[in-house]
Amino acid sequence: MWKKLGNLKKFYVKTGKKGANKMALLIDGPNMLRKEFNVDLDKVRDALEQFGDIVVGRVYLNQYASDKLIEAIANQGFEPRISAGDVDVEMAVEGTELIFNKNIDTIVYMTRDADFLPAIRKAKERGKQIIVVGAEPGFSTAIQNIADHVIRVEEDFELDKEKLEQKKRDREHSIAVSEKEAEAVDVQKNNQEHKKSSTDSFKDGISNSINWLKK
Repeated sequence: MWKKLGNLKKFYVKTGKKGANKMALLIDGPNMLRKEFNVDLDKVRDALEQFGDIVVGRVYLNQYASDKLIEAIANQGFEPRISAGDVDVEMAVEGTELIFNKNIDTIVYMTRDADFLPAIRKAKERGKQIIVVGAEPGFSTAIQNIADHVIRVEEDFELDKEKLEQKKRDREHSIAVSEKEAEAVDVQKNNQEHKKSSTDSFKDGISNSINWLKK
């Protein structure tokens, strides 16, 4: 029933029907982004790729989240959502709103908390697929049983800082290349305009000379 996912040794997926879906990933930060789990969000993304594309990726945090954590989440391509109140309430409300988004086929809840059970039930009633990503201890049996797919995260998922730095370097290199290409296009355009201007001036000079000779 539980199948190890590819080379990701610590990810185990409860298998079922698969498909290329548009997914919304909602991550319960205080519940899952804890030192004892050492979750690498890049590996979570990789694990979900077999189900479809993540078009919405949000990490819900409380007001005590450090700037370092917020920056790391943003660098991994997720949207940090800071809440001064109850994180679970905001995440559940937005998860319910996504039920009515026709561009979303699947809602992924990354949490161990059974508090999201009503929102998950409502989503399934509306025809949405549900994936739950969680970890032991305290991974709610109820949300595992109601989900269409379950991904269990075990230990040793440390944030790969070297990988993040390489991604950052690649992104900066890509931006630099794009800027150089844009500059080259501008230079070429300016040269063409200058050439055209010179040609027009030459033609005007010839025309003026001819007109003078006709007088």
